[in-house]
Amino acid sequence: MSDLNVSVMVPVGIYLIVIYVMAVMCSKKLSQSGNFIEEYFIGSRGMGGFVLAMTLVATYTSASSFIGGPGVAYKMGLGWVLLSMIQVPTAWLTLGVLGKKFAIISRRINAVTVNEVLRARYSSPWVVIAASMSLLAYFVAAMTAQFIGGARLFQGMTGLSYNWGLGIFALTVILYTTVGGFRAVALTDALQGVVMIVGTAALLIGVVSMGGGMESIVMKLKDIDPALITPYGPGGFISKPFIMSFWVLVCFGIIGLPHTAVRCMGYSDSKSMHQAMVIGTFVISFVMLGMHLCGALGRAIVPDITVGDTIMPILSLKVLPPVIAGVFLAGPLAGVMSTIDSQLILASATIVKDIYVNYVDPKAVSREGGMRKIKTMSLASTAILGVIVFLAAIQPPELIVWINIFAFGGMQAAFLWPLVLGLYWKRANAQGALASMVVGVGSYMFMVSSVKQFMGMNVIVPTLAIALVVFVAVSLMTKRSSDEVIDLFWNR
Repeated sequence: MSDLNVSVMVPVGIYLIVIYVMAVMCSKKLSQSGNFIEEYFIGSRGMGGFVLAMTLVATYTSASSFIGGPGVAYKMGLGWVLLSMIQVPTAWLTLGVLGKKFAIISRRINAVTVNEVLRARYSSPWVVIAASMSLLAYFVAAMTAQFIGGARLFQGMTGLSYNWGLGIFALTVILYTTVGGFRAVALTDALQGVVMIVGTAALLIGVVSMGGGMESIVMKLKDIDPALITPYGPGGFISKPFIMSFWVLVCFGIIGLPHTAVRCMGYSDSKSMHQAMVIGTFVISFVMLGMHLCGALGRAIVPDITVGDTIMPILSLKVLPPVIAGVFLAGPLAGVMSTIDSQLILASATIVKDIYVNYVDPKAVSREGGMRKIKTMSLASTAILGVIVFLAAIQPPELIVWINIFAFGGMQAAFLWPLVLGLYWKRANAQGALASMVVGVGSYMFMVSSVKQFMGMNVIVPTLAIALVVFVAVSLMTKRSSDEVIDLFWNR
């Protein structure tokens, strides 16, 4: 810690204090709420269009978007930038497919988690338990990637050691998420979304300016390796099957990510949802293009980096004045924090609401003193989960993008078909959903560990195909859902 960059640390420190103050303000709202569970886990369903768009984008954009993705783009060139733009429709897809019906059903059954919708649709504790276990397992992996990304940002920005950066980042996220709940997460996401946009623009302008313009940078990349300016990258790594699998993994498949799906429960009205679809699509397009382009173009400015994940903080400090770098490096930091806080609050909701309240102690809400116990459990589970992930992040791998992709795939294997078919296919039933989850997650883990790739594609493609076939086949061979369930989801 001998080379501390104080001029960067000051604006970053101020930024962290601001979001914690916002959490304390939300905590006051939490203490005044007549329904702790709904306020803490879903913000009393009061998000407007702008906040919904920003929290959805900020939740989806993560350490992979700001650290891992640009790190791979640094090594693979402009082809990876093109590949990253597959993510443009994510906000539109999530709200378009899940948004309206998810909101209607969740209000109808007073659900605050994705698993509660699954519980109402399939009337099976085994489906909820399988979904809860999958969510917790893959969220730990995903949150570990976010903690690593946040720590590396602190390390590169401030001169602090990795472990010091990890400690500061973890403490900040755990505190404001635990104290403020979903409302604090949504409002800080909105702030972080604005910071992401400004930070992305500042960094991209700085990179292009220092590189002498786009033409000069592209020529330098060509001199380093002509493959850096082709769509396929060095060694033809970005093949057509690989591109197709990315369409599934980071575009269509994101409908099955629980921490983005739960945003569809929290908006105030249809107008807010429609505004969020437009705003969210624009913001995610700009941020994804800007950050990945910075990573790829940065190769021409700093050509000798060995660990790709360090390119963004190094690049920011090189092309921007230190104080300005501190202000705008809060953009990537904001993106990382806004993903992990959403995952943390949903993981806590899974433990408290999906498992404890629904199955362990169903009378806890109505019993005298029960709500106080639920509040204590909610705060404790959020904090304990954060500590577990902090410990898992102490020994990081080189490229965190692959941890995030692994977690994405696992969540999609468990949730995509039970969510989509449960909302839109009347014949879907509990047996089909459970079989799809078990076979999907099992085949995904087997392929990740043994097969690695399938005909040049990420293993999520055959995994989702297998899970779909199993879901449909088992549902058709077993008894349909009850009339009460069909009426709840379609006829009212």
